[in-house]
Amino acid sequence: MMDAVAPYLSVRGGSAAIEFYKTAFAAEELERYEWEGKLGHATLKINGGVVMLADEFPDMEAQIGNVAPDTLDGRTTFTINLTVDDTDAWFDRAIKAGAISVRDPSDEFYGRNAKIRDPFGHVWAFVTLKEDRSA
Repeated sequence: MMDAVAPYLSVRGGSAAIEFYKTAFAAEELERYEWEGKLGHATLKINGGVVMLADEFPDMEAQIGNVAPDTLDGRTTFTINLTVDDTDAWFDRAIKAGAISVRDPSDEFYGRNAKIRDPFGHVWAFVTLKEDRSA
């Protein structure tokens, strides 16, 4: 299964990241390849979509094009948005798995929203949309 657009995350500690995503997001590991003692590539299914990830290879940044948030002093340039059935449940499960809150669950005009930062530096938003967003 391949989505038309799939985020590709660079992390430090790829195997640990996979285990975190399994616990926090009920991720299903579709494939995993090791390379030079690191995670060379993995594909995960999360909430019906695909996320790919690999360990950071700083010496190959020119060829790969990105680095892990740790290399950027813990910053990231994007948020991964998950439309979910229960924002609070997804948020609570991620926090229990080791994520930190960026934004606690709150009601917005479009639905319920929360954001977390995973232990590898990536920011995830959980959104449960209102059925009627016209109001």
